[in-house]
Amino acid sequence: MNGGSGLIELKNVCKTYVTAGSELHAVNDVTLSISDGDIFGIIGFSGAGKSTLVRCINMLERPTSGRVLIDGKDITGFSAKELRAARKKIGMIFQHFNLMPSRTVLDNVVYALRGGGLSRAQMREKALKLLSLVEIADKADAYPSNLSGGQKQRVAIARALANDPKILLCDEATSALDPQTTRQILALLKKLNEDFGITIVLITHEMAAVKEICSRTAVMDHGNVIEHGETFSIFADPREKLTKDFIATTSNLKKIHTLLEENPAAVPLNDSDIVVKLTYTERSVSEPLISAVTQKFGVLLNIVFADVDIVQGAPIGGTVAVISGERERITEAVKYLTDKNVAVEVIKSGTAQ
Repeated sequence: MNGGSGLIELKNVCKTYVTAGSELHAVNDVTLSISDGDIFGIIGFSGAGKSTLVRCINMLERPTSGRVLIDGKDITGFSAKELRAARKKIGMIFQHFNLMPSRTVLDNVVYALRGGGLSRAQMREKALKLLSLVEIADKADAYPSNLSGGQKQRVAIARALANDPKILLCDEATSALDPQTTRQILALLKKLNEDFGITIVLITHEMAAVKEICSRTAVMDHGNVIEHGETFSIFADPREKLTKDFIATTSNLKKIHTLLEENPAAVPLNDSDIVVKLTYTERSVSEPLISAVTQKFGVLLNIVFADVDIVQGAPIGGTVAVISGERERITEAVKYLTDKNVAVEVIKSGTAQ
């Protein structure tokens, strides 16, 4: 399906809107490189500038300054004709599907194939293949009003694939869907990426979506990219407070703080006990560290919460535990865990110093 390269390079991209004499810097000096065949997440709260940035990639929004390179070609200098040709290789799906309600599912996809030199029969045949690819062919003769949200998004994805794009831009593509349907659509996007090598840019305010399929992630705030890198690294060692806040939305570990504030007696501590949050920061956490600590140092670990997930094929997350024993031995155990690249945060201590 996919010919050419899906390499995207953004160089010092700015987008400024001027209204009533005031300036709004929606995107501010963003430089990013998205590799061919990558699934790249751009996350931020509403108003962060992420949707404006993704619309600069296909020039639906023309940057005020900076350059957008697709496969090494600066499309900011393209003529209208060149830009129309370039856009055919950049599919886009939206939060609210943007299907034409007066056309059937099949005709919504056929419409995207017009002007490509195919006959009506060839367009119909290709549209049916695309609908089969996204597992919605049985609804070919239905109208959008008769579809669920997930079914509508499958049709929108089929339509976006009509011109064999090398890049697929997804602007809050799962935000209008329930959690189960969201997982299904994300799994479909991942399969399209694996089967056809399509570069996917996923714009979202949901960290869970990024965690599910993105190999690299950028975090935006007020038009700026404040942090970017491998998704595992972003989760394992977030630098910015905003990133930490986003990651907290996907974890149950934060509940310990509320529990200790509202009901301290729920986690009773002896004088030398400590409550710790243990977080995995490396990909290779394979050895049974908790049992090892118990055996090596003669301390007890009582797990209060555990929340471990798989990001990019490696475990991430951690546990909240009470460590009981002699304070000196507890200190040695904490150092051992730290040496094993486990981040240890002491949340509460008993009265002993």
